[in-house]
Amino acid sequence: MTRFTQFTVCALALVAPAFASCDYGTHLYPREHTVPVSTFGYNDLIGPLNWYSLNKTANELCATGQHQSPIVLDSSIATAHGDSISFTVESYPFGAEFENLGSTVEVPVNGTLKAGGKDYKLAQFHFHTPSEHRIDSEYHPMEIHFVFSTPDKSTAVVSFLVDFGVPNLLLSSVFQNVNEIATPGETTLTGPLLFAALENHLKSNAIFTYSGSLTTPPCTEGVDWYISAQPLQIDTATYGKVKDVIKFNARYTQNKLGGVNLLQNIANELK
Repeated sequence: MTRFTQFTVCALALVAPAFASCDYGTHLYPREHTVPVSTFGYNDLIGPLNWYSLNKTANELCATGQHQSPIVLDSSIATAHGDSISFTVESYPFGAEFENLGSTVEVPVNGTLKAGGKDYKLAQFHFHTPSEHRIDSEYHPMEIHFVFSTPDKSTAVVSFLVDFGVPNLLLSSVFQNVNEIATPGETTLTGPLLFAALENHLKSNAIFTYSGSLTTPPCTEGVDWYISAQPLQIDTATYGKVKDVIKFNARYTQNKLGGVNLLQNIANELK
């Protein structure tokens, strides 16, 4: 089946509700032929404060885990140089599929990560507005997560924070047709995607590294994070187009690594 045919099938298929999260496309949640629409969200009773209640068995770590993400990135978090890991993403000169999961918009692409003695394969990258991680307690307008997994079911995320500034050719091309997926379940194509500049950006700057969790249900722990300490930039016009579709989709900052889960703490205090 050609990429165009796959795109056509996805665009025309009936979309069944599913529990779509940041691990979609990995070993934890294999990709389907249709776009799954998330059953969790960021508002009211489907928001982060109530993710545990949506599925008390699957989402237990959302309320009890002690190594949860996102966190504040400061001097207490280990850093390394970006060239200590190998991050590559295949080029898509004719564009790639671009999907609206309801909880985020994401692009399934191929790539590899070599880090911590493991070889990972890229499943997809997706976006959060505003950023989920904070550097020295400061939020950024956007965060990009490249989600990787291994055959032994390890998960890693390479993350880029994004500030306002000059247009970024890659981000402008990713979001070229974002208005066409304003409704959850819809699929379109990005513009041409070339990742050499992004790969060089990561390689040329320091990175924060720590073991945390997925930032969406089921909040699985043991996820290795590699976060560029130098933000990318995006122009306000492109950012505005993205916000019209994504709205707000950031989990609140978690406690320090190893500390009591903030939800568990308040539950204990209320007893």
